[in-house]
Amino acid sequence: MASMARRLFHNRIGFAGFVLCVVVLVAALFAPLLATHGPREQSIRDRFQGPSAQHVLGTDNFGRDVYSRILYGFRTSIAVAFGAVGIAALLGSAAGLAAAYFGGWTDRLLMRSMDVLLAFPIILLAIAVLAVLGPGSVNTALAIGIVYLPIFARLARGPALTVLSWDYVAAARALGAGGLRVVMRHVLPNVMAPLLVQLTLSLSTAILVEASLSFLGLGTQPPTPSLGLMLSESRDYMLISGWTSFFSGFAILIASLGFNLFGDGLRDIVDPALRGVDG
Repeated sequence: MASMARRLFHNRIGFAGFVLCVVVLVAALFAPLLATHGPREQSIRDRFQGPSAQHVLGTDNFGRDVYSRILYGFRTSIAVAFGAVGIAALLGSAAGLAAAYFGGWTDRLLMRSMDVLLAFPIILLAIAVLAVLGPGSVNTALAIGIVYLPIFARLARGPALTVLSWDYVAAARALGAGGLRVVMRHVLPNVMAPLLVQLTLSLSTAILVEASLSFLGLGTQPPTPSLGLMLSESRDYMLISGWTSFFSGFAILIASLGFNLFGDGLRDIVDPALRGVDG
């Protein structure tokens, strides 16, 4: 662990992403302490104000404090992204490991199902799922999780097939180890590195997908603060006051970029072929 932290510190891209991730997570976790106003607190007299001492990032069309809403928007985006990627990583990895271990018709059935999901563009498939489930933060997390299932399934299956062919796994089977024990103790630890990297990178795109769905009105519903929803609500007032659009879009960029850079750094650290390459 100490060695990995040291390598991350010396990887400029990964460390920059780590810092951005920490900033976003701190903003999300401590939003009630860092916010200067209530995220739903309205003041019609203070509409369309620019940045000032009272409102650090200005106000929106309802006079709500943009800075406070962005902090709570981080909380919404992070919660949906973590929930979605957690669902995808858990179920997708389980499907990939089961396909590799059992093989045969189980492998073909699971992987062809994943291929069907991969055939659809991410946004269109998420919209289709939400059309069935209905809008909302929880359903958005489920929709994004379903969309990302095949990514983790295929990523887990490939290395698992290699590990299952190793001699010590065959020896464990010969000694009577059950399938669950073989997978959990011998296979999963050897495929965790690429799954961890993919998990971090998926958080980046999940934040973008959540923002896109909220922008379209299918994700987080008002009055709950959401970065994509803030961007959508402010687009009609950009010529009057563009502060909300600019700062909410910049917040989406920071959150997505942070996890993306952190994932790139982790990939460089855990991949022996890239280890030692300084970003």
